[in-house]
Amino acid sequence: MPSRWTILAVLFVARAAIAVQFQSIAAIAPELGKALDANLADIGVLIGLYFAPGVALALPGGAIGRRFGDKASVLAGLAMMLAGEMLLFTSTSWSVQIAARLISGVGGVLLNVLMTKMVVDWFTGRRIATAMAIFINSWPLGIALTLAGLPLIRAEFGIAGTQIAVMALIVAALALVGFLYQPPGPAAAPASAEGSRLAKPAVWAVLLAGLIWAFYNVGFAMIFSFAPSMLVERGWSTAAAGSAVSIVLWLPALSVPLGGYLADQSRSRNAMLATSCLAFAALVLLLWRCSAVLPTMVVLGLVCGLPAGAIMSLPARVLAPATRALGMGLFYTVYYATMLIAPWFGGKLSLWTGSAGAALGLGSAALLACPVLLWEFERRLPVQARTAPQAG
Repeated sequence: MPSRWTILAVLFVARAAIAVQFQSIAAIAPELGKALDANLADIGVLIGLYFAPGVALALPGGAIGRRFGDKASVLAGLAMMLAGEMLLFTSTSWSVQIAARLISGVGGVLLNVLMTKMVVDWFTGRRIATAMAIFINSWPLGIALTLAGLPLIRAEFGIAGTQIAVMALIVAALALVGFLYQPPGPAAAPASAEGSRLAKPAVWAVLLAGLIWAFYNVGFAMIFSFAPSMLVERGWSTAAAGSAVSIVLWLPALSVPLGGYLADQSRSRNAMLATSCLAFAALVLLLWRCSAVLPTMVVLGLVCGLPAGAIMSLPARVLAPATRALGMGLFYTVYYATMLIAPWFGGKLSLWTGSAGAALGLGSAALLACPVLLWEFERRLPVQARTAPQAG
């Protein structure tokens, strides 16, 4: 039996593969747009389509894992990601590109929902906050790796080379999950239908928590999806722009765990969450409007990860073990629906204003909304959840 930290490493690599595949479009957006004869709004559609299947599949994702097994479902998801990337490699037809992103997105949804549950299965009661912070970090680190690496690969081997690199990482994740992942023990008995129902106040609270997580990620997405194009408009090379933006995504390796620790230690977790979201929003706005790009990127990287752990702890304040599968399905449904629309809207804003930087304004506005949504979340909490002490 592998150690739980080995299991976490395997799941980390698999989730990083989702991030790399998602970001592979934006990382080479200027060149890909020329190859496909597509504008920024079209590229935004391709980016957002990766999240489209989540709107339909996030809610039943837990049931799929229960029916076929978590490991088998995750392997099937990775196989779909690989199939989608192979389609991108074989054709530049716009309809094939759309189909490929949707197929890849189905696989990504299964991984995102089920692997979160798998981490909980292995770490419940045993440093779960630390494990979740590490697991969450796989996304920004995967995005950063893509922004820094794929433009260099494209410069040397073309767009096809970037697609081969993404396929290689997915194959590696397939091998790691296939050979190393094992469940921690016998599966728990399924909850009764009556016991797994969510009361109306809990439904509202979970939906609001999902919206906070979604808007927080919109702030991130506008940076790594449109900041490279904004810098190219200012005269940067694609490789230099990708490397600069990747700073924002490497540094959360420090700020995400630090934020989780501070949230656990703080007497006012909500104040810490709200303050860090407001600081994040101000820095995104500064990145859009100022010329001191690199210093702003560094400070952004040190601040942007701070709210993540506190936000991801919100559903736990509402959901009992019997309602966790349904509740997390609702949580991820809101996330995927928002992330489907946001890149397209960011691309539209960029076209209307004539600059990719306008999408960063959208990201800043989404982050500013998070404290308001948090206030409403607290108001909607069931009485027993509102008065119960928050777990550290």
